[in-house]
Amino acid sequence: MIDLAAIWAQDRQRVLATLIRLLGDFDRAEEALHEAFLAAAEKWPRQGLPDNPFGWLVSAGRFRALDQMRREARMGGELPDLPAPELAPEWQDDSLRLIFTCCHPAPPPEAQVALTLRTVCGLATEDIARAFLIRPPALAQRIVRAKARIKALGLGYEIPEPSELPARLQAVLHVIYLVFNEGYLSAAAPRPDLSTEAIRLCRHLGALMQDGEVLGLLGLMLCHEARRQGRFKDGAPVALEDQDRGQWDHRMIAEGRALIERAFASGSVGPFTIQGAIAALHANAPSAGATDWAEIAGLYAVLERLQPSPVVRLNRAMALAMVRGPAAGLAMVQPLTQGPLANYRLAHLAEADLLTRLQRRPEAHAAYGRALALSSDAEKPAIEALVAKLHGA
Repeated sequence: MIDLAAIWAQDRQRVLATLIRLLGDFDRAEEALHEAFLAAAEKWPRQGLPDNPFGWLVSAGRFRALDQMRREARMGGELPDLPAPELAPEWQDDSLRLIFTCCHPAPPPEAQVALTLRTVCGLATEDIARAFLIRPPALAQRIVRAKARIKALGLGYEIPEPSELPARLQAVLHVIYLVFNEGYLSAAAPRPDLSTEAIRLCRHLGALMQDGEVLGLLGLMLCHEARRQGRFKDGAPVALEDQDRGQWDHRMIAEGRALIERAFASGSVGPFTIQGAIAALHANAPSAGATDWAEIAGLYAVLERLQPSPVVRLNRAMALAMVRGPAAGLAMVQPLTQGPLANYRLAHLAEADLLTRLQRRPEAHAAYGRALALSSDAEKPAIEALVAKLHGA
């Protein structure tokens, strides 16, 4: 029996990326993608699974889009010049091509990232909006405007010349890391395929250009991915300090650490390299108690200077709490939960943890309540367990 749903999950975004390149239009490519899968649902049960389902879907989508364009041309429109499809080995590069197209400097940076996450990764508008800490309708408008801008400028779907890479690099790295996080951090439905794809794209990017931040990002993602097996138990997330470190992939950690060391040696040290160094310290510590929290707090201070943000400050506060005590951390966290991170679940969880350690149980209970109100159904059981533990203490 042909599992079309599994093929949809595995190949739809690569098919879409190739169709966007071949058709030169985001919306037309999305329509062609759905037409191709409808054709597959009709023909494959009778004809059998083709030897190359990906190539079949690309061809089917392209032919149906061309038929639609010819009909439009007969009604007075123009039939655009479209590139001929390339051989299969080239298709595997289309996701990276599309990321560079979406990250062209013409649209605003936030629109570049949002468009890439929507088209390259197929993330829902609501999920992307949550990552940006903005409302979904505002995010949807960014995506629409970015598509229109790219279409109006007639931007090519290709990897830029080496001289053009630096102008787009930071946006591309940002996108790749957000893709990784969506696959790694989501408690509702972890997507290891997204994390694997982000790592693959970063390796490919590293082959295109020598840059310390590319190495730093790759090392950062490997140090996180190496801990995947210890992150959940019976479907519930496990705190870092409680994870079984024997389940971690220590060869992957060693590779990540080596890449981060190379990034520092390159002299091109940026935010991803600093985050990679923090991840490596966590991954290399033999136990939670042996973690070098003072070094981590210092690295977060550097990161906050390079890339100031409320989330970075939150992480720095939690590291300082391990060095100077929970009161020092709470003094930094509470202005965040009452201000820029008021709608950020993890900030309220951090506040609740610090209040619990200070034996301020009623306030901790209230903070957990705020975190629960901001959580998905999949995330709530773990927080409810913390509340039960608080009452039982």
